[in-house]
Amino acid sequence: MPTLFLDFDGVLHPEFCHESRHFCCLPVLEEVVRQVPDCELVITSTWRLQQPLGRLRERFSRDVAARVVGATPKIGGLADVPQPLVSYEREAECQAWLRAHDRAYLPWLAVDDRPWLYRPFCRSLFLVEGKTGLTSLLGAQLLSRLRNL
Repeated sequence: MPTLFLDFDGVLHPEFCHESRHFCCLPVLEEVVRQVPDCELVITSTWRLQQPLGRLRERFSRDVAARVVGATPKIGGLADVPQPLVSYEREAECQAWLRAHDRAYLPWLAVDDRPWLYRPFCRSLFLVEGKTGLTSLLGAQLLSRLRNL
């Protein structure tokens, strides 16, 4: 059962876009997720710090919202960050969520537009161009990555 860690800004819509364009790339993500029925979603976006999980789920279609199983903890609240992850905030948060939910041994992928939040050459990072968000072409590549986990 793969876990997909999901950023919003720069992934589900272009970074710094007008709020009328928020979540304009969500249909691409939902189409991908529907083709990988055992994939669960975990929110890594900073939106998780301002809105409760229930409100974040409301952004998704009902079938996809049911697969949003949580949000990562904030790095400032983590007591046991492994030394190699100290400088890579989002990867450390993903790893902490996996450990806390007894899934550290399962495959995972993070969709993000900020590579510096992950260790260099992190094989679990699916990088998106923040200026465009998740395009159809990238959606096809993401689907392939998820199916090969």
